[in-house]
Amino acid sequence: MKRTAMTALALIMGLTLLVSTALSGEPKYSGFLGDYYKVLQPGPEGGAKERWLKPGVDFSKYNKFMIHSVVFFFADDSEYKGIDPEEMQELSESFNKAIKTAFKDKYPMVTEPGPDVARIRFAITGVKQTKPIISGISSVVPVGLAISAIKKGTKGSWTGSGATSAEVMALDTMSNDVIAVAVDERTAGFSERMGKWQSAELAFKFWAERLVKFIDDTKAARAGR
Repeated sequence: MKRTAMTALALIMGLTLLVSTALSGEPKYSGFLGDYYKVLQPGPEGGAKERWLKPGVDFSKYNKFMIHSVVFFFADDSEYKGIDPEEMQELSESFNKAIKTAFKDKYPMVTEPGPDVARIRFAITGVKQTKPIISGISSVVPVGLAISAIKKGTKGSWTGSGATSAEVMALDTMSNDVIAVAVDERTAGFSERMGKWQSAELAFKFWAERLVKFIDDTKAARAGR
């Protein structure tokens, strides 16, 4: 996949990653994990908030991983739910870059299934986006006009507050059986007001590292029994 330079994130306008601010204490799920929310249990201290591990699975055998591109879910109260396909691709590719960095020298990333390979599906949820403001630039792209000129008419900024949430599913690549699921959240952080690029980079780095920790914790849970 062609990688977009990280600096391209400076073009993404009006996105804000926030955790749900519901005070009820009840978790908000995106639907990404389907029926597996029913079997979630509290996770280990310092690990995922909730998780489920398929009984009898030897997680220690999974030493390589196929990683799907991240999926983003807007929060129910997001001011604006529209997003340009190019911007979504830039977000996805930037997160994939953070994943590669987190996995480097830890777990090999592969593209083919195998008996020691697990498939990982990952979602960042609770994404909020402020409504972009267009001023003086038409949304119609004239022939020959650079994309950077088109996007100069938008305004917005990343304004972290609280944290993002995430949901992850692991599958055996040979049987395609779901072997583990987890729901996690960052309960504090990203409170600083920064440029979009900086805030996105921090969020992606955090969740990529949390994904590696989830794999570590999952393998250790069975190894210790």
